[in-house]
Amino acid sequence: SARYFDMKTTEPISFFLSSLEELLAWQPNSNDDFNISAVPLAKRQPLLHSRRPRTLVCHDMRGGYLEDRFIQGSATRNPYVFYHWRYIDIFVYFSHHTVTIPPVVWTNAAHRNGVPVLGTFITEWKDGEKLCEAFLAGGEEAYGAVAEQLARIAQHYRFDGWLVNIENTLSAAAVGNLPHFLRDLTARVHSAVPGGLVIWYDSVLQDGTLRWQNELNEENRVFFDACDGLFTNYNWKEEQLERTLKLAGPRHVDVYVGVDVFARGDVIGGGFDTDKSLRLIRQHSLSAAIFAPGWVYEHLGKENFLQNENRFWGLLAEYLPTHSICTLPLATSFSLGMGTSRFLDGKEEESGPWYDLSVQEIQPLYPEHQGRLNTSCCLQDAWCGGSSLRLQGTIPPGEERVAVRLFSLQMPAPPKLFLTLLYKLEGPQPDDLTVALEVTTWDSGTCLEGNPTSLPEPNGRHHPRFLPAPPPGLAKLLAACHRGSHGWTSRCYDLELQDCSLRDLSVIISRQQSSPQETSFTCLLGEVRVLNTASVAASPPQVHSVTASQLWWQ
Repeated sequence: SARYFDMKTTEPISFFLSSLEELLAWQPNSNDDFNISAVPLAKRQPLLHSRRPRTLVCHDMRGGYLEDRFIQGSATRNPYVFYHWRYIDIFVYFSHHTVTIPPVVWTNAAHRNGVPVLGTFITEWKDGEKLCEAFLAGGEEAYGAVAEQLARIAQHYRFDGWLVNIENTLSAAAVGNLPHFLRDLTARVHSAVPGGLVIWYDSVLQDGTLRWQNELNEENRVFFDACDGLFTNYNWKEEQLERTLKLAGPRHVDVYVGVDVFARGDVIGGGFDTDKSLRLIRQHSLSAAIFAPGWVYEHLGKENFLQNENRFWGLLAEYLPTHSICTLPLATSFSLGMGTSRFLDGKEEESGPWYDLSVQEIQPLYPEHQGRLNTSCCLQDAWCGGSSLRLQGTIPPGEERVAVRLFSLQMPAPPKLFLTLLYKLEGPQPDDLTVALEVTTWDSGTCLEGNPTSLPEPNGRHHPRFLPAPPPGLAKLLAACHRGSHGWTSRCYDLELQDCSLRDLSVIISRQQSSPQETSFTCLLGEVRVLNTASVAASPPQVHSVTASQLWWQ
């Protein structure tokens, strides 16, 4: 079937639904298996329902379902990738098809990094009016059937809910039922999908007129009250933010103020000035919806995309509260899910472009300190996958070290941690530098390192003990400890903690002694792992009843 498989290559593809008939006729199908997300939504802190303002990213690129539709990847050169997951709360995949089911590669990448993914249900123009008349004016049975199908689709493909966008005028009968439909859809999504969400786009008003308000007001509040949030249109002014804050009351973080990165219409900011919009939104304690950040790729071109992407998100970082990892193990080789080669154990296995977001690894923070530190992706060399993490910067005069924060953590520390690091120093005098891991814990009078007679560490900083070889019980799993190769150095550590709560994982780059000159460094990180020693030593659960389906031999 052309819906499920690419007719040129036979490869499985992601798909959308184009009409109300297709939506109502949808049933799970054995061809669907490729489209079901295989990655559960990772836990992170703070939880989505905390009361701090959130950041939603709405991905809209040239109609959608481009190279990202190939579920098992493609040989795409310079593809679009997103990797600043630590900085956002919700990812929406947007297209102008009636029912946009997010390509499963996006759901896999987002879930691995703890971000829920929404599809889009949209109606527009004259066809949209007819479609809405058919299901909204038809009464409870008709709109209930649509709500039920949308909830079933999200549950079946394992994504997290819907953005609802009705961009056409509605009859009195249709608009009268719209709040009931939204309430019904929201209840069904909440019951079918743990943590599910339904967000309404600022479009039609309670009298059925299509008129974007650029704020929450009495004309559209009835829809906000019926679901989990409102995504406003983009042409707002500061006084509209003030009115929105007042009217939303305790639900102010459920209003996502729209920011069009392409800066279409009369907007504040956009492009590399998007921080101007975000500054105002955050001053009013509201959430933000960043629309079409693919501007960086579409407008500035593919060639320097990764560099421009880091610049774009770096400019916004002070307005984007970050998220902490709250479960172990934490293991990543930093791969973006694309590359110009594939690497294994530091060796290039295969040359040539590839793109597969499903295998994107857990992404770190991307700290930038003007002139002092730059964090970026390196496609030319990697330990495993397609890329490593490049740290470039200087150790200032008079100082001995620089700390680069990779992840914020928020969880109780197990009694014993096991850590591994693979790195490669580049540049003129790599022998003058050392690289190590540092774990920080939250300040607490009870937190101790090592045995009960230890003193608390100053500032909660812990330097794990270097192990020349892995402990006997872990030798097989951690063969990498002493097998750095192809210029990569491998290090293993352990750390014993009592009554501590983990806060940050950083890489420390030090020189032998402080100097009146600055020292430049370039360090590639190939892999980092933080493991709970007790659970690593336990034997893995047995796997039963493995089945293989959809085999196609060539």
